[in-house]
Amino acid sequence: MHLSPFVVPLGVFAMVVMIVAIASMRKMREKELEAHHQLRTQEMEHERRMKELDLEKAKLEVEKARATKNG
Repeated sequence: MHLSPFVVPLGVFAMVVMIVAIASMRKMREKELEAHHQLRTQEMEHERRMKELDLEKAKLEVEKARATKNG
């Protein structure tokens, strides 16, 4: 069985391409996970701020009701 002299260089080239592709996919996946984490953090911060605003609004409504009741 006689192999062409191009088989080994083509095999090495294909292996390098696969390694680069896997490394690129891994880096892309890490960036995707970081983006999801950042979005989730922003969402949680927004939710916390909204709760604070709701509490502040409730406090103002109670104070207004007291002022109307006493006034």
